Amino acid sequence: MQWQSSPYRCHVFVCVNDRQGARKSCADGGAVELGARLKERVRQHPGLQGCVRVSTCGCLGLCADGPNVLLHPPGRWCCGVGAGDLERVLAEIEACAGLRNGGGSAAGGEAS
Repeated sequence: MQWQSSPYRCHVFVCVNDRQGARKSCADGGAVELGARLKERVRQHPGLQGCVRVSTCGCLGLCADGPNVLLHPPGRWCCGVGAGDLERVLAEIEACAGLRNGGGSAAGGEAS
């Protein structure tokens, strides 16, 4: 086994957990489509290609607040993400990847 640093400046995790209606889950809020759209937008963005990875994942533990998106580093968490939030999430990804100053537009702020 060998540990190494991540090859990405930012790794984006989109919870797509589906509890099949047993109780609320991120998939109920369109997380699968959100993950696919984020992957496509990152793939098309010349400044993000190769330095940002978007991965869908299982439960992150807060599906009741989902859909959830986690940016690592810096450990930014955004809950209740909808289709209309895509540009705000992309701006946060750009900040995470060092393409913008600041951040906080998608996570850690007040819900709109």
